[in-house]
Amino acid sequence: MNSGQTIFSQLMEFLPIYEFRQCVNRYNGNYKIKSFSCWDQFLSMAFAQLTYRESLRDIQACLRAAQNKLYHMGFRGKISRNTLANANQARDWRIYADFAQVLINIARPLYAKDNFGLELEQTVYALDSTIIDLCLSLFPWAKFRKRKGAVKLHTLLDLHGSIPTMIFITHGKIHDVKILDTLPIEPGAIYVMDRGYLDFARLHKIQQSSAFFVTRTKKNFDFRRLYSHEAHKDNGIQCDQTIVLMGFYSKKDYPEKLRRIRLIDPETGKRIIFLTNNFILPSQTITDLYQCRWQVELFFKWIKQHLRIKAFYGTSENAVKTQIWIAISIYVLVAIVKKQMKLELSLYTILQILSVSLFEKMPLYQVFSDQNYKQLMSHDSNQLNLFT
Repeated sequence: MNSGQTIFSQLMEFLPIYEFRQCVNRYNGNYKIKSFSCWDQFLSMAFAQLTYRESLRDIQACLRAAQNKLYHMGFRGKISRNTLANANQARDWRIYADFAQVLINIARPLYAKDNFGLELEQTVYALDSTIIDLCLSLFPWAKFRKRKGAVKLHTLLDLHGSIPTMIFITHGKIHDVKILDTLPIEPGAIYVMDRGYLDFARLHKIQQSSAFFVTRTKKNFDFRRLYSHEAHKDNGIQCDQTIVLMGFYSKKDYPEKLRRIRLIDPETGKRIIFLTNNFILPSQTITDLYQCRWQVELFFKWIKQHLRIKAFYGTSENAVKTQIWIAISIYVLVAIVKKQMKLELSLYTILQILSVSLFEKMPLYQVFSDQNYKQLMSHDSNQLNLFT
């Protein structure tokens, strides 16, 4: 790369500009726009994410301080707080949602062969949601509770590389299980979910789509055992059974056989019961799959720690969704850079390096080549690491 370019402009070269323009044209994002295009908006918000800016005024002050470098960083419009605020409120958030999906489609093949702890040929997804609390008086559209607002990030995470394949952003009152109605099911894939997604009619649709699920059962679970299989009790597995549902509605919703596995956690002594439609994998693999579901929890904690998705630059629904989708785009972009440049650093370390070097003019590979940076890969137990 050209050493005369800033680190920021070199980083943005990893983005597919043609696909971005397609996303903009799809929603007429630059219609009647004379200056400060959607690309300028994306660059400004990307800069804010990478440098941990706290507010629109903060973004404006930092970028104006480097006014002579902005053109070479890709900016063509004048940076101002009001212009960026209006853009976040008026430009369709679906532009950035679609572009994030473009980046996800680039990242997934790069991480397809990464090991997540289990060697399986099938694609394994973890489905879960997280809540981002908001002030109801400032965000009246974000309904959650009587005196509290929130948005939910419903995320389908590919466990190979912890890449989010699909994200649905809703207000806080939407129940998790309803996301299964809009989720396209991939035949042969395994979907790992917690008890919040236990709905037998929706699980049967996964079965009919030739896919598999692994979840947990609730206490009021009515069933009849058909067969018992050999259980590896040395690993805490108490039983491995083939069952059918006995409840009137549940049997109607899911008329086929299911597999029930009961595990006693050797550490806590807690009894955990798993339910799946996969009769091929060993019972130990089923329990290990559910344990791998915690990668999606780690993903949520990581992006809340290191990306700007808890303090928002605007209060409208469009502004909030725009900021979240651009934050996800930056997460995936850094994951792409890590893989394509074959970096051994963690995402945390890469982000920390970028946050203090975006205005530097030196080759991008050089900024990551200093061996001392490896000391930044925090081993503190309080520090969450992805892609280490």
